[in-house]
Amino acid sequence: MAVLDTELENNPTDAKVARMAELRIRNLLCFSELQSFNDTGQWRNRHPFVVHQSERCKLEELKRRDPEGFLRKYANCSYNIKRYNSFLKKDGRSDRRESDKKNLIRYQELETIFKDIISNETDDNRS
Repeated sequence: MAVLDTELENNPTDAKVARMAELRIRNLLCFSELQSFNDTGQWRNRHPFVVHQSERCKLEELKRRDPEGFLRKYANCSYNIKRYNSFLKKDGRSDRRESDKKNLIRYQELETIFKDIISNETDDNRS
């Protein structure tokens, strides 16, 4: 952020300002998570790193415990991405467009976690 601060002072652009805002939001979320954990001993699970890590642990456990269930959940996730992409293309769902966008992003992030787990397994098998 310090480098970005100096760049903003010398040559501000819309992209740099947006990047600074994103970093500030991430830092505030991080501080909020740490403060909550310090005060209560529990994570709030609002920061993307914490949310994804806990989801990843659940999926890795499911993969070890029930590989067919893991693959079924992955297939459902892929189907949901296609479904929400389709919903966003339709004109008749303008009242639900925001929730469709949020759900699409959520399932795309989940798909990334699935792919990462699968790719790590194939990497481990090659070694």
